[in-house]
Amino acid sequence: MSSPSSAVNNSNQTLNQPNWEIKLLYDGECPLCLREVNFLQKRDAGRGKVLFVDIAADDYNPEENAGIDFETAMGRIHGVLPDGTVIKNVEVFRRVYEALGMGWVYAITKLPILGSLADFIYGIWADLRLRLTGRPSLETVITQRQERLGCGDQGRCRVD
Repeated sequence: MSSPSSAVNNSNQTLNQPNWEIKLLYDGECPLCLREVNFLQKRDAGRGKVLFVDIAADDYNPEENAGIDFETAMGRIHGVLPDGTVIKNVEVFRRVYEALGMGWVYAITKLPILGSLADFIYGIWADLRLRLTGRPSLETVITQRQERLGCGDQGRCRVD
């Protein structure tokens, strides 16, 4: 985790501002996601440009991540900007790669038609990723997590 740095605004009030440019919410139980995260962490090289948050960790806290609950985060990749703005899908990759100085990788997806196509293809991938990586269905993953964490029907594992 990154520690916040202080910044001073025009009225000389000190504000706590993170020194990361994007918080990447990723599934730490997905082998392909982990491969990508490991690559990105190496590219970050300890600079703290990207804050990596494993949504599969038992201590994942939606309140610390713009209210994005486990189920929602498992459905599509999400990122959170320092101002609290939530982004998802290919825009997350675009922003992460830009923060790490590799924006050219996803630059073509800024074009409207190609961006829409990239989001469409990513949506197909996101819907199939659990099956393609040999994991159970999203419903089963959620049920197993709720049982492991003792969430039951109280809704404590999901923020609506």
